[in-house]
Amino acid sequence: MKLVGFFNRDGGTFRTTDMEAYERRAEAIFREAGHDFDAIVFSGKEIVPAMERAARWGNIDGIVAGGGDGTISAAASIAWRNGIALGVVPAGTMNLFARSLRVPLDIWQALETLAFGEVDRVDIASANGRPFIHQFSAGLHARMVRYRNSYSYRSRLGKMGASARAAFGVVLNPPEFEVEFEAGGVYERRRVSAVSVSNNPFGQNALLYADSLTGGELGFYTANPLKPLGVARLAIDLLRGKVRENADVMIMHPAEVHLHFPKLPSKANCVMDGELRPLERDVALKLHPGELKVLVQQGLAAQVDEAERREVAP
Repeated sequence: MKLVGFFNRDGGTFRTTDMEAYERRAEAIFREAGHDFDAIVFSGKEIVPAMERAARWGNIDGIVAGGGDGTISAAASIAWRNGIALGVVPAGTMNLFARSLRVPLDIWQALETLAFGEVDRVDIASANGRPFIHQFSAGLHARMVRYRNSYSYRSRLGKMGASARAAFGVVLNPPEFEVEFEAGGVYERRRVSAVSVSNNPFGQNALLYADSLTGGELGFYTANPLKPLGVARLAIDLLRGKVRENADVMIMHPAEVHLHFPKLPSKANCVMDGELRPLERDVALKLHPGELKVLVQQGLAAQVDEAERREVAP
């Protein structure tokens, strides 16, 4: 394959990595695997425009993106819109999409897995036409990200500390708002503290990422209006990977969700793949099954397919 590697020097693990050595190693491994491959290191501000330009060339089969969840989300959007493959090098704090793809979290090991891997197809979702690979959310999560962004941090540990402070702030001051939704033939209007729609349902893990990205359905979650104690209980259930057992959480698995926020404040926010964005009054969320091409470990697609067949067998 003809591939180009784009590595964000400002992303998480890469900040403390010798990027010249990493670039050389990436080129050596991918070329050894038989690919036409060049790697380029960019700053966080430069990397997305560079990936967009490369995708428009029309003469590459895919991009290998290294960075945090924001970089990977942008790369997935570019790959999806241009019909090319995406390889993910997890250099961020959470690396949620990489976890779902079962890519090794070690940035050096990930190179070998991707270079000697295979192309698979996974699901991607969109909100009002804007693609996302992990999650759209409003309410608790958006408020936490807004609080976190108000703090200063320069490292991965600093970001984790800011997230912990923000989470505590949300526990003490949870939001409450109205939402109307239509999903799976069900129409309701209710007051909630949180709304979340994920690209395939979350697995039973504390980080809330999908165990599989080929299920062909969204995860749709709402949380009843919560007081501080209720938010604390929800946080504990999240950390235990037991959110499905929380009595305040409603879960559905539709292919599409339509949201309407009848009393939307002018400065309301949502979060898409970790990025804080203005919340629109009406949001149409849709799953696009199998439309994103990704590089995965050799043989992994067959293993996952076999495991899913065993799960549904009588």
